[in-house]
Amino acid sequence: MNELLVDRRDDGVVVLTLNRPDLRNAMTDGMTEQWRRTVAGLRGDRDVRCVVVTGAGNAFSSGGDLSWLADRNAESVPDLRDRMLGFYRTWLSIADLEVPTIAAVNGAAVGAGLCFALACDLVYAAHDAKLLVPFTALGLHPGMAATYLLPRAAGVGVAREMLLTGRTLLGAEAASAGLVTRAFPREALLGEVMEIAARTAANAPVATRLTKIALSGGGHADLEAALRWESLAQPVTMASDDMREGLAAQRERRAPRFGNS
Repeated sequence: MNELLVDRRDDGVVVLTLNRPDLRNAMTDGMTEQWRRTVAGLRGDRDVRCVVVTGAGNAFSSGGDLSWLADRNAESVPDLRDRMLGFYRTWLSIADLEVPTIAAVNGAAVGAGLCFALACDLVYAAHDAKLLVPFTALGLHPGMAATYLLPRAAGVGVAREMLLTGRTLLGAEAASAGLVTRAFPREALLGEVMEIAARTAANAPVATRLTKIALSGGGHADLEAALRWESLAQPVTMASDDMREGLAAQRERRAPRFGNS
Protein backbone atom coordinates (compact mmCIF):
# COMPACT_ATOMS: atom_id res chain seq x y z
CA MET A 1 0.00 0.00 0.00
CA ASN A 2 1.24 3.47 -0.86
CA GLU A 3 0.97 5.15 2.53
CA LEU A 4 1.71 8.65 1.22
CA LEU A 5 0.03 10.00 -1.92
CA VAL A 6 1.81 12.76 -3.86
CA ASP A 7 -0.18 14.99 -6.23
CA ARG A 8 1.84 17.57 -8.17
CA ARG A 9 -0.31 20.34 -9.61
CA ASP A 10 0.55 22.46 -12.64
CA ASP A 11 0.55 25.64 -10.54
CA GLY A 12 3.43 24.48 -8.31
CA VAL A 13 1.23 23.21 -5.48
CA VAL A 14 2.08 19.72 -4.19
CA VAL A 15 -0.58 17.88 -2.16
CA LEU A 16 0.65 15.17 0.21
CA THR A 17 -2.06 12.86 1.56
CA LEU A 18 -1.41 10.56 4.52
CA ASN A 19 -2.97 7.36 3.24
CA ARG A 20 -3.73 4.83 5.97
CA PRO A 21 -7.43 5.53 6.54
CA ASP A 22 -7.79 2.06 8.08
CA LEU A 23 -5.48 3.27 10.89
CA ARG A 24 -6.82 6.84 10.88
CA ASN A 25 -3.53 7.77 9.18
CA ALA A 26 -1.32 6.70 12.05
CA MET A 27 2.38 7.36 11.48
CA THR A 28 3.57 3.84 10.73
CA ASP A 29 7.16 2.90 9.95
CA GLY A 30 6.28 2.62 6.27
CA MET A 31 4.59 6.01 6.13
CA THR A 32 7.48 7.58 8.04
CA GLU A 33 10.03 6.28 5.56
CA GLN A 34 7.93 7.44 2.58
CA TRP A 35 7.59 10.84 4.22
CA ARG A 36 11.35 11.09 4.71
CA ARG A 37 12.09 10.34 1.07
CA THR A 38 9.34 12.60 -0.26
CA VAL A 39 10.33 15.67 1.74
CA ALA A 40 13.99 15.15 0.81
CA GLY A 41 12.95 15.19 -2.84
CA LEU A 42 10.82 18.31 -2.47
CA ARG A 43 13.59 20.21 -0.72
CA GLY A 44 15.62 20.74 -3.89
CA ASP A 45 12.73 20.97 -6.37
CA ARG A 46 12.55 24.53 -7.71
CA ASP A 47 9.20 23.89 -9.36
CA VAL A 48 7.49 23.52 -5.97
CA ARG A 49 5.81 26.72 -4.75
CA CYS A 50 3.57 25.46 -1.91
CA VAL A 51 2.96 22.16 -0.11
CA VAL A 52 -0.43 21.06 1.27
CA VAL A 53 -0.78 18.13 3.70
CA THR A 54 -4.04 16.36 4.48
CA GLY A 55 -5.36 12.93 5.44
CA ALA A 56 -7.28 10.26 3.56
CA GLY A 57 -10.69 9.31 4.89
CA ASN A 58 -12.22 10.95 7.97
CA ALA A 59 -9.04 11.65 9.97
CA PHE A 60 -6.01 13.87 9.50
CA SER A 61 -3.72 11.71 11.65
CA SER A 62 -4.17 9.73 14.85
CA GLY A 63 -0.48 10.28 15.59
CA GLY A 64 2.07 7.62 16.46
CA ASP A 65 1.17 4.01 15.71
CA LEU A 66 0.12 2.70 19.15
CA SER A 67 0.97 -0.91 18.24
CA TRP A 68 4.49 0.30 17.43
CA LEU A 69 4.70 2.13 20.76
CA ALA A 70 3.58 -0.92 22.70
CA ASP A 71 6.58 -2.87 21.46
CA ARG A 72 9.09 -0.27 22.57
CA ASN A 73 9.10 -0.85 26.34
CA ALA A 74 11.69 -3.61 25.97
CA GLU A 75 14.27 -1.17 24.58
CA SER A 76 16.74 0.83 26.64
CA VAL A 77 16.20 4.55 27.21
CA PRO A 78 19.24 5.58 25.10
CA ASP A 79 18.03 3.45 22.17
CA LEU A 80 14.49 4.81 22.50
CA ARG A 81 15.81 8.35 22.68
CA ASP A 82 17.66 7.94 19.37
CA ARG A 83 14.68 6.26 17.73
CA MET A 84 12.20 8.93 18.87
CA LEU A 85 14.49 11.81 17.91
CA GLY A 86 14.77 10.38 14.40
CA PHE A 87 10.98 9.95 14.22
CA TYR A 88 10.34 13.54 15.38
CA ARG A 89 12.89 15.06 13.02
CA THR A 90 11.60 13.10 10.05
CA TRP A 91 8.02 14.34 10.41
CA LEU A 92 8.92 17.86 11.49
CA SER A 93 11.19 18.24 8.46
CA ILE A 94 8.19 19.87 6.80
CA ALA A 95 9.17 22.99 8.76
CA ASP A 96 12.53 23.04 6.95
CA LEU A 97 11.04 23.42 3.47
CA GLU A 98 11.70 26.87 2.00
CA VAL A 99 8.23 27.13 0.46
CA PRO A 100 5.01 27.79 2.40
CA THR A 101 3.36 24.71 3.88
CA ILE A 102 -0.33 24.29 4.69
CA ALA A 103 -2.07 21.65 6.81
CA ALA A 104 -5.68 20.86 5.85
CA VAL A 105 -6.91 19.16 9.02
CA ASN A 106 -9.90 17.31 7.60
CA GLY A 107 -10.62 15.27 10.72
CA ALA A 108 -9.12 14.15 14.01
CA ALA A 109 -5.55 15.32 14.65
CA VAL A 110 -4.25 13.50 17.70
CA GLY A 111 -0.95 13.75 19.58
CA ALA A 112 1.96 13.68 17.15
CA GLY A 113 -0.55 14.17 14.32
CA LEU A 114 -1.62 17.54 15.71
CA CYS A 115 1.99 18.57 16.36
CA PHE A 116 2.86 17.68 12.78
CA ALA A 117 0.06 19.93 11.53
CA LEU A 118 1.22 22.78 13.78
CA ALA A 119 4.70 22.56 12.22
CA CYS A 120 3.19 23.88 8.98
CA ASP A 121 3.09 27.60 8.22
CA LEU A 122 -0.70 27.71 7.94
CA VAL A 123 -3.21 25.33 9.54
CA TYR A 124 -6.84 25.14 8.41
CA ALA A 125 -9.26 22.75 10.11
CA ALA A 126 -12.74 21.42 9.55
CA HIS A 127 -15.21 22.96 11.99
CA ASP A 128 -15.86 19.56 13.59
CA ALA A 129 -12.29 18.19 13.49
CA LYS A 130 -11.15 16.96 16.91
CA LEU A 131 -7.75 18.29 18.03
CA LEU A 132 -6.16 16.74 21.09
CA VAL A 133 -2.84 15.73 22.65
CA PRO A 134 -3.62 12.87 25.09
CA PHE A 135 -0.04 11.93 25.87
CA THR A 136 -0.33 11.84 29.68
CA ALA A 137 -3.50 9.70 29.50
CA LEU A 138 -1.34 7.11 27.73
CA GLY A 139 1.38 7.34 30.38
CA LEU A 140 3.63 9.33 28.05
CA HIS A 141 5.42 12.64 28.28
CA PRO A 142 4.45 14.81 25.29
CA GLY A 143 6.57 14.34 22.18
CA MET A 144 6.91 15.68 18.61
CA ALA A 145 7.81 19.12 20.04
CA ALA A 146 4.34 19.49 21.60
CA THR A 147 5.72 21.60 24.46
CA TYR A 148 7.08 24.06 21.88
CA LEU A 149 4.49 23.99 19.09
CA LEU A 150 1.33 24.33 21.18
CA PRO A 151 2.49 27.32 23.28
CA ARG A 152 3.88 28.99 20.15
CA ALA A 153 0.55 28.63 18.34
CA ALA A 154 -2.00 29.36 21.06
CA GLY A 155 -0.13 30.50 24.16
CA VAL A 156 0.92 28.72 27.32
CA GLY A 157 -2.57 28.72 28.84
CA VAL A 158 -4.18 26.75 26.02
CA ALA A 159 -1.14 24.45 25.84
CA ARG A 160 -1.33 23.71 29.56
CA GLU A 161 -5.01 22.88 29.43
CA MET A 162 -4.65 20.58 26.43
CA LEU A 163 -1.48 18.84 27.63
CA LEU A 164 -2.31 18.57 31.33
CA THR A 165 -6.04 17.84 31.21
CA GLY A 166 -6.32 16.23 27.78
CA ARG A 167 -9.00 18.69 26.68
CA THR A 168 -10.21 18.27 23.09
CA LEU A 169 -10.80 21.31 20.91
CA LEU A 170 -13.00 21.23 17.84
CA GLY A 171 -11.70 23.04 14.77
CA ALA A 172 -13.95 26.10 15.17
CA GLU A 173 -12.90 26.55 18.82
CA ALA A 174 -9.26 25.94 17.92
CA ALA A 175 -9.48 28.78 15.39
CA SER A 176 -10.91 31.12 18.05
CA ALA A 177 -8.09 30.12 20.41
CA GLY A 178 -5.43 30.75 17.76
CA LEU A 179 -4.34 27.12 17.65
CA VAL A 180 -5.21 26.94 13.94
CA THR A 181 -5.36 29.70 11.36
CA ARG A 182 -9.02 29.33 10.38
CA ALA A 183 -11.80 26.75 10.31
CA PHE A 184 -14.18 25.84 7.48
CA PRO A 185 -17.12 23.46 7.08
CA ARG A 186 -15.72 19.97 6.47
CA GLU A 187 -17.15 19.70 2.96
CA ALA A 188 -15.58 23.03 1.95
CA LEU A 189 -12.20 22.64 3.66
CA LEU A 190 -10.04 21.18 0.90
CA GLY A 191 -11.49 23.47 -1.75
CA GLU A 192 -10.80 26.54 0.41
CA VAL A 193 -7.28 25.34 1.20
CA MET A 194 -6.49 24.68 -2.45
CA GLU A 195 -7.58 28.22 -3.37
CA ILE A 196 -5.32 29.61 -0.63
CA ALA A 197 -2.45 27.39 -1.80
CA ALA A 198 -2.91 28.52 -5.42
CA ARG A 199 -2.81 32.19 -4.39
CA THR A 200 0.30 31.54 -2.30
CA ALA A 201 2.01 29.64 -5.11
CA ALA A 202 1.30 32.50 -7.53
CA ASN A 203 3.36 34.98 -5.47
CA ALA A 204 7.01 35.80 -6.16
CA PRO A 205 9.13 32.82 -5.05
CA VAL A 206 12.17 34.75 -3.77
CA ALA A 207 10.08 37.20 -1.72
CA THR A 208 7.92 34.34 -0.41
CA ARG A 209 10.90 32.26 0.71
CA LEU A 210 12.58 35.20 2.43
CA THR A 211 9.32 36.13 4.16
CA LYS A 212 8.94 32.58 5.45
CA ILE A 213 12.46 32.76 6.90
CA ALA A 214 11.68 36.10 8.56
CA LEU A 215 8.61 34.65 10.27
CA SER A 216 10.19 31.34 11.33
CA GLY A 217 10.08 30.68 15.04
CA GLY A 218 7.43 33.36 15.52
CA GLY A 219 9.18 36.31 13.88
CA HIS A 220 12.12 38.45 14.90
CA ALA A 221 13.09 38.90 18.53
CA ASP A 222 12.77 42.69 18.45
CA LEU A 223 12.29 45.72 16.21
CA GLU A 224 15.99 46.22 15.51
CA ALA A 225 16.40 42.60 14.40
CA ALA A 226 13.47 43.03 12.02
CA LEU A 227 14.91 46.25 10.59
CA ARG A 228 18.34 44.70 10.02
CA TRP A 229 16.84 41.68 8.26
CA GLU A 230 14.41 43.68 6.11
CA SER A 231 17.03 46.27 5.11
CA LEU A 232 18.96 43.39 3.53
CA ALA A 233 16.16 41.09 2.33
CA GLN A 234 14.11 43.81 0.64
CA PRO A 235 17.03 45.04 -1.53
CA VAL A 236 17.63 41.42 -2.56
CA THR A 237 14.09 41.31 -3.95
CA MET A 238 14.47 44.79 -5.48
CA ALA A 239 17.32 43.43 -7.60
CA SER A 240 15.32 40.41 -8.76
CA ASP A 241 13.45 39.68 -11.98
CA ASP A 242 10.43 38.98 -9.77
CA MET A 243 10.06 42.62 -8.78
CA ARG A 244 10.36 43.80 -12.38
CA GLU A 245 7.66 41.32 -13.39
CA GLY A 246 5.45 42.31 -10.46
CA LEU A 247 5.64 46.01 -11.31
CA ALA A 248 5.07 45.33 -15.02
CA ALA A 249 2.01 43.22 -14.22
CA GLN A 250 0.61 46.00 -12.04
CA ARG A 251 1.11 48.59 -14.81
CA GLU A 252 -0.44 46.32 -17.42
CA ARG A 253 -3.32 45.28 -15.13
CA ARG A 254 -2.65 41.55 -15.45
CA ALA A 255 -1.65 38.68 -13.23
CA PRO A 256 2.13 38.41 -12.74
CA ARG A 257 4.01 35.48 -14.28
CA PHE A 258 6.89 34.72 -11.94
CA GLY A 259 9.64 32.29 -12.94
CA ASN A 260 11.20 29.59 -10.75
CA SER A 261 13.79 31.80 -9.09
